[in-house]
Amino acid sequence: MEQLNTYLSKNKERFLDELLDLLRIPSVSADSKYKESVLKTAEFLKERLIEAGADNVEICPTVGYPIVYGDKLIDESLPTVLVYGHYDVQPPDPLELWDSPPFEPVIKDEKIYARGACDDKGQMYMHIKAFEAMMKNNILPCNIKFMIEGEEEVGSDNLGPFVNANKEKLKADVVLISDTSMLANDTPSLTTGLRGLCYMEVEVTGPNIDLHSGTFGGGVANPANVLCKMIASLHDENNRITIPGFYDDVLEISKEERAEMAKAPFSLDGYKKQLDINDIHGEKGYTTNERTSIRPTLDVNGMWSGYIGEGAKTVLPSKAYAKISMRLVPNQDSAKITELFQKHFESIAPASVKVKVMPHHGGEPVVTPTDSLAYQAAVRAMENTFGKRPIPVRGGGSIPIVALFEDVLGVKTILMGFGLDTDAIHSPNEHYGLFNFYKGIETIPHFYKEFAALS
Repeated sequence: MEQLNTYLSKNKERFLDELLDLLRIPSVSADSKYKESVLKTAEFLKERLIEAGADNVEICPTVGYPIVYGDKLIDESLPTVLVYGHYDVQPPDPLELWDSPPFEPVIKDEKIYARGACDDKGQMYMHIKAFEAMMKNNILPCNIKFMIEGEEEVGSDNLGPFVNANKEKLKADVVLISDTSMLANDTPSLTTGLRGLCYMEVEVTGPNIDLHSGTFGGGVANPANVLCKMIASLHDENNRITIPGFYDDVLEISKEERAEMAKAPFSLDGYKKQLDINDIHGEKGYTTNERTSIRPTLDVNGMWSGYIGEGAKTVLPSKAYAKISMRLVPNQDSAKITELFQKHFESIAPASVKVKVMPHHGGEPVVTPTDSLAYQAAVRAMENTFGKRPIPVRGGGSIPIVALFEDVLGVKTILMGFGLDTDAIHSPNEHYGLFNFYKGIETIPHFYKEFAALS
């Protein structure tokens, strides 16, 4: 791989410049005002795939934003890897909390600061550059297919129909994704499981218009007060979720597996310092790492009601709203949890208000096998470039399409991410380390080499 390393070294500045150009395009899929930018991002990736040496590169339309596809099929007798990534990003709000404009990337302390730097433009783009390096040095050891979508951050609603309609086109031996994190730059890890997701919006309505809080306060239910009380009741004194039936299907992890998880390096003091919190919080009986990986959760993602402008306006609001997400663990079903939540939330509403529950999107939890050839290839690849064996970990986030690939294409996924939990994804000042970007480009070709050798 010496010629590959030479190529990577000679082209690293160009790789970075290209990523910065990609990060300058505000591809926010959740907000229609960014529509042209999202489409521009798809065109950008199409051109880069062609330049890298991919064949059959196309922008595939969907009901929503398009999917960018490309492949390089060198020999049907060789294994095929399907690379998945996404080019859309989270909204940058709140803008005032960014130290620099979110779509004007800056490099500070060896990190790239921009929306999408880690999630997922930086990690997705590593694969295109690793592919280019293998192609330019004529060392591609197996077939590669790319599928890069533009709606991951809004639930990937149109990916399922696309995958179902293109089973032959997407046929592969394994899916490779870099949209997860590792423990630390000196402690590589591979994600072996992900939580599922249920995302809901709730609306509580009291009077038919906003009212004067002096004239009507005390005589009419305040939807904001009621909503807060309802949400507070969703956890008990041990921080367990109170929805009846919520835990019925939860897969309990063995003591042996919990003991293995506990071997991962973790500093509780460092965790609290990093987040500027005085203490941790969560379900009784579990460690912080367990709470954020193998246990289900329910969290408010946003709340709004009444007057929130400058100064004072003494109103009793007509409506109150909240967005609520639940992270699910293996054996929980997102459709079932959605139904349980809706039934329970409606049942705890007092007669003085009306409640509407609006499901948004969801996804299923997954566990990936650690005894597969692909997993062993990923382990060897990281050993080659990091000099140590990666630790298997369960991820706390959700990538709903992993379960989709297994259901429709019948293939497992390797989650080989190079981000860090400290990269502030979905938050102001998202960033991605230069070390991580370059280390990913260096490591990915080793995965292909090892997978081809083992298959």
